[in-house]
Amino acid sequence: DGGTGASPLSSIKHAGVPWELGLTEVHTTLLNSKLRDRVLLRVDGGLKTGWDVVLGALAGAEEFGFGTIAMIAEGCIMARICHTNNCPVGVTTQKERLRAKFPGTPDAVVNYFEFVGEEVRQIMAHLGYEKLEDLVGRGDLLVRREGAEPVKTKNMDMSFITDVPDTKSDRSWVHDGRTQVANTNGPVLDDDILADKEVMDAIDRKKSLKKEWDIVNTDRAVGARVSGVIAKKWGNKRFAAEGGTCFHMVFKGSAGQSFGAFTLPGMRMEVVGEVNDYVGKGMHGGEIVIRPPEEHTFAAGDNVILGNTALYGATGGSFFANGRAGERFCVRNSQCRAVCEGTGDHPLEYMTGGVVAILGKTGRNVAAGMTGGLAYLLEEEEGTFQPRLNTEIVIAQRVKTKAGEEQLKGLLEEHVKLTGSKKGKMVLDNWNEYLPKFWQIVPPAESKTPEASDVELDKAESATAKV
Repeated sequence: DGGTGASPLSSIKHAGVPWELGLTEVHTTLLNSKLRDRVLLRVDGGLKTGWDVVLGALAGAEEFGFGTIAMIAEGCIMARICHTNNCPVGVTTQKERLRAKFPGTPDAVVNYFEFVGEEVRQIMAHLGYEKLEDLVGRGDLLVRREGAEPVKTKNMDMSFITDVPDTKSDRSWVHDGRTQVANTNGPVLDDDILADKEVMDAIDRKKSLKKEWDIVNTDRAVGARVSGVIAKKWGNKRFAAEGGTCFHMVFKGSAGQSFGAFTLPGMRMEVVGEVNDYVGKGMHGGEIVIRPPEEHTFAAGDNVILGNTALYGATGGSFFANGRAGERFCVRNSQCRAVCEGTGDHPLEYMTGGVVAILGKTGRNVAAGMTGGLAYLLEEEEGTFQPRLNTEIVIAQRVKTKAGEEQLKGLLEEHVKLTGSKKGKMVLDNWNEYLPKFWQIVPPAESKTPEASDVELDKAESATAKV
């Protein structure tokens, strides 16, 4: 129950196990191990009602995730074609014609959760409790309904929910603000950045500024709060100064997950080192640059410099990485321009827009579900690329138009300029030799664009065929 709208029906119905099984097992194991006070448990998977929330709390959860039902509250009709870019109600599509049909409003979602909260309050009042925290882990309050024996579950042993350790007397492990403070993110690098007077002055006055910070892999979502402050004052686009980047942040070290999330125009986020998963998530503009230290002696193009799922849902900006990426590079990318020097499995997955160049080997299942945008992949060893391409939607062709060549060359020139890529420079220095080795990945929506199709030539060939 639940899952993404693009999942096969058989997976939604039969994959995984009920959340009640996993939650109670984890809660019980942590209690018996004297570790329950160290974590917050969050449960999700088809939660829909206030009763689901109360049952989850009694089974040990402190936080509750709503996915599919929240999408339905804002207008999703579960057509299950999210990956095709043809959502009939404009939720998961880049087509303006369909997006105009989107019926959702924040009020509808708020209204739904207000009803869920009201049902939770009513159930708690019936049980005689004022705070949800007092119900967490209280499996002793659950009893099996007399006479309720559905055919499919009448032989199921429900003791895994009711026979949990007694927590009625000892509530010291509960994260409720009365006994102990819940886990926090700890020190956040963005707070240090925003505490810098030069930084705030640059944001307030749209002044150019370049500053450096050290970064470690526990520094997560670096730049997200900075983007929020900029957006609050200038909106999504008005911060960018005339002529390009105005706020250049350089980080040295190993960046944690979601580095550069929600970056805006006018920002340049640069890492001299490496980054973890989800870099550039939700990126809206600006630039993200990942490169090894200048004194490195290894071949950057042969080494992984960023993790999985880069540029998830990016809607703009430019991304350049002097090294290989992990799996699912550019998944759901809709407008970002990106270059890296190799990837793991599933690159360009569900991509709906933007331009991507990959200067090295990829894993399998390239361009699965890709419905928009263009990609250029370098095949240095003949015959190695085609077996890895998912041809369900896209086609692969050589770069055959001047516009396509200029698009690719301009992207690589920018890549070399910002990252110092030796491989990119080699390709540019031997352009006539390397251009024929590039494959251009073209989904149907891009087949008539100047970069993918020589329209005038096609017309002439068509006219000749008719004659």
